[in-house]
Amino acid sequence: MCGIFGVFKKSGLNREDRWLLRRMADNQVHRGPDGEGFHVSKSVAIGMRRLAIIDPNGGWQPIYNEDRSIALVANGEIYNFVELRRDLIARGHRFETGSDCETIIHLYEEYGADCVRHLRGMFAFALIDEKNNKLILARDRMGEKPLILAEFNEDLVFCSELSGLVGSGAIPFEMDPNAIKMFYYWGYIPEPLSAVKNTRKLAAGSILEIHLQTGVRQEKKYWCLEDAPPIEGDAIAIIRNEIKNIGEITMRSDVPIGIGLSAGIDSSAIAALAKKHAKQPITAFSIGYSGRAWQDESFMAEDFAHELGIPFHRAVLDVERVVREFPEMCLRRDEPIADLAGSSIYALMRLSREHNVPVLLSGLGGDELFWGYSWHRNAVYKNQRKSALLAGDANILNYLKFRTPPISITGFINWLGDGAGFLGGIREWKQDLKTNRDRLIFWDEVRDFRIAESGLDAISGPNLRTSTLSAAEPFTSQKYWNDIETSMTERICSTYLRSNGLNQTDRLSMACSVEGRVPFVDYRIAELAIGLRKSKSDLDLGHKGRLKAAFSDLLPKNILTRPKRGFAQPWRIWIRELMRNFGSDISSGILVHEGMVNRDATLSMAKGFDHLRRPYPFALETLVLEQWARGMSALTPKENENHSVEPILTNSRHLQFEP
Repeated sequence: MCGIFGVFKKSGLNREDRWLLRRMADNQVHRGPDGEGFHVSKSVAIGMRRLAIIDPNGGWQPIYNEDRSIALVANGEIYNFVELRRDLIARGHRFETGSDCETIIHLYEEYGADCVRHLRGMFAFALIDEKNNKLILARDRMGEKPLILAEFNEDLVFCSELSGLVGSGAIPFEMDPNAIKMFYYWGYIPEPLSAVKNTRKLAAGSILEIHLQTGVRQEKKYWCLEDAPPIEGDAIAIIRNEIKNIGEITMRSDVPIGIGLSAGIDSSAIAALAKKHAKQPITAFSIGYSGRAWQDESFMAEDFAHELGIPFHRAVLDVERVVREFPEMCLRRDEPIADLAGSSIYALMRLSREHNVPVLLSGLGGDELFWGYSWHRNAVYKNQRKSALLAGDANILNYLKFRTPPISITGFINWLGDGAGFLGGIREWKQDLKTNRDRLIFWDEVRDFRIAESGLDAISGPNLRTSTLSAAEPFTSQKYWNDIETSMTERICSTYLRSNGLNQTDRLSMACSVEGRVPFVDYRIAELAIGLRKSKSDLDLGHKGRLKAAFSDLLPKNILTRPKRGFAQPWRIWIRELMRNFGSDISSGILVHEGMVNRDATLSMAKGFDHLRRPYPFALETLVLEQWARGMSALTPKENENHSVEPILTNSRHLQFEP
């Protein structure tokens, strides 16, 4: 686990390029506090910062093949490295380290760029093949590990984090209006867009090959979730067996392992698997909230940890700490994400590191793969209804349905304004008739997206108005209607899971020098969910029906039947105090100055809530965006740095690991 980075210049590297490499390393110390390494050749250089997890004393990078014609830096964990290593040794390969990442080098010798098809795990890597004059960049299938690209004609700079590119001076800090527009609609920035101009994310499940002499580039997808073949058989037995397998291989570590434990099904299952399979000490960590807020599940998590017989640690997150850490948290997420869960995730990762546990497991992914969100299930039914309407098999009567009022104040006010569901039904009927017939009903089910559709122009500044990108583009295509359940699963994994959940897990864990692992995001688990669904729908089984059945012998009944509460926070209190401390920033800050929002609109946002106690539209998004922009802007290096001497770049500079 580490941060990787590199520079390619067809015309050849100079001293300033080496300094750029040095600054990218210095800007990613949090991703790898244990050491660094570099490989520099005529036109390309790669480097890394290391967090030592597997073979702490021997697995330093760059890693080379036997004749040192291939050099590799990699970020992540190859979970099936034991099995791969055994096979490669049988084929005559000689290993120099016990590192999981060394398998990539020897797989490349066997299979070329197709080596990625043999890897099971989370990874992003850069590989230099000197004999064939190639630089190869690759990213794991589900997009757990990031890789950001900045391309300039024939030249390329890449880094694990956007902050590394900005902080090194590889690119100036200038917000991309297309990405910022998408942020206001989605609450995060769907890939491959990136928040800073002239950058993009290498797509998950993709390989980019660059010829070092000609500069010719070839980029291709090597895996797509929706291509998973149908799977016949006993769905519960198949899922249970694969969960057992992933439980065994994701617990491989040479350092202590922790589990971020809530009272939910997924993290509880991971904790039970860790207790059963890990060969290292296991510790559970949880976040509570001051005042014993109803959102606090840490006491239920503690009860289950005691049942398993594993140590448990809790941190109580009060509003003062949320406010104090908010600007730093917004920056460390690397991109603007309007999810208050970031404060809780950041506190959880810090708690793990404070107890010297550098690997933390998460239950993320179960909801997205197994219908864990009610809005997501409902959207499938609404897509089926839209198909029937456009085919002439449904009418307005199919849209009118009474809905019971929600418990929350804001939800109740919205319910009244929606006419108890009837006005909403009429609105949905009209929308299905007038919107693009190829537009899937998906993220527009989220209220913030609908608010942006009707009101973003009112707050937009002149720069933001230059964006002509359709915010619904990620769910508008005829292909999505061929198999709605598959498309809906693939879309939530490619957007919300990847750009919100996995982004926060990676960035906030690495900000604390912790490796975050998410076993349920394993690509074979994802393929099983899709493949079994293609053979027989599990939609009507409800909330995680198949997953709960697979866990029936692993978890107690009280956890399996507990209503879903989600990773909720005391958000009203938090937003009120955040606005009190930072609200004035958005009226006189970077967003107004750069023409992303207009100042008049920000004056109301700074209040946080209207007279009916409803959050002002776009207030949280603008608050997050402003704090992120301020943090990024402050990273820009000074122009008068003295680079008259060569920077220190070695292939073996590291700190000795002490268990």
